[in-house]
Amino acid sequence: MNSFTSIIQLLALAGLGVGVLGIGLAVAAASQNRPARGGVAIAIVGFVAGIVLSLVSQGLLIVDTTQRAVVFNVLSGDLEEPKGPGVHIILPGIQQTFLYPISQQTMSFSTSERTTSNTNDEAIQARSVDGQQVNVDLTLIFRLNAEGVRINQIHRDWSSQPGSYIEGLVRPAVRSIVRDVVARLEAESIYGAGREDMQLEITNRLRTSLETSGILVSEVLIRNVNFTEQFTDAIERKQIEQQELQRAQTEAQRLEAEATGRANATIAESRGEAEAILIRAEAEAKALELVSEQIALNPSLIQYTYIQQLSDNVSLILLPSNSPFLFDPESLLNSANNQPVIPTPLAPSTGN
Repeated sequence: MNSFTSIIQLLALAGLGVGVLGIGLAVAAASQNRPARGGVAIAIVGFVAGIVLSLVSQGLLIVDTTQRAVVFNVLSGDLEEPKGPGVHIILPGIQQTFLYPISQQTMSFSTSERTTSNTNDEAIQARSVDGQQVNVDLTLIFRLNAEGVRINQIHRDWSSQPGSYIEGLVRPAVRSIVRDVVARLEAESIYGAGREDMQLEITNRLRTSLETSGILVSEVLIRNVNFTEQFTDAIERKQIEQQELQRAQTEAQRLEAEATGRANATIAESRGEAEAILIRAEAEAKALELVSEQIALNPSLIQYTYIQQLSDNVSLILLPSNSPFLFDPESLLNSANNQPVIPTPLAPSTGN
């Protein structure tokens, strides 16, 4: 749509050019004693068209979809309602317009990526709570609040020059908040897992601080955090020592577990043997108890058991007549399957 305004301005210049040409034709005709009305008419038409088109081009305000136009009324001295995307008619000389971008903007703080001589683009230097120097490479993504009240507020507060809200408001706020957040943390925490917490706190505080001024923070990206060489070396040495300590602890735990396993196995084996011995002893005691009970009830059981252990082909048993018998012969003979013959002891000879 800006090209449309340019076309109108070109047509206005062309109209003024036609007016100048008409004046030239009128002067030439008058010098030749010819009627100059044709040249005068061309000059009038050209100038009128040029002036009208010029006024039209100045009275047309074309706002892009990524912009908002702040309108200042010279007569009243007030800021009117901002103009949104589209073509608007304004009063030249009475209404002044200022275009502000509402699309996403980025702001970087990094010495290594600085493309201008502006030292404000350098990484943010801060001090941790334990006195260590910390350099923070950071990118801020933000945009202006498209609401009319907020756009007018930004223009009212920072309209001294185009983009002055960036250097006057946003950049100082970022540096101040980053330094304040870093000053509350230990360097070792920032070096490790605390970096994400630091980024989150910076983001929340920037959103709260800049939103009241019409700046909306979309995201804060901490790309890198640099420390002094001495501090980095100390941290690396500490991490190596911790890793070695962890490996030693793991090895000690492994050896302890193996020793405990062997001890438990030995204890279990000993316990098993002791339990087996106890079971056998209890079984033997129970068996003896049962045998004693049966013998008490049946005294001939011993004799019967003895006979059962004899060979099947034993049919003769010699018992000495002058020795005490372990068994009752009658009972022994009656309990045998085959009746053995027990010889009668001979009477002693009288000696004839």
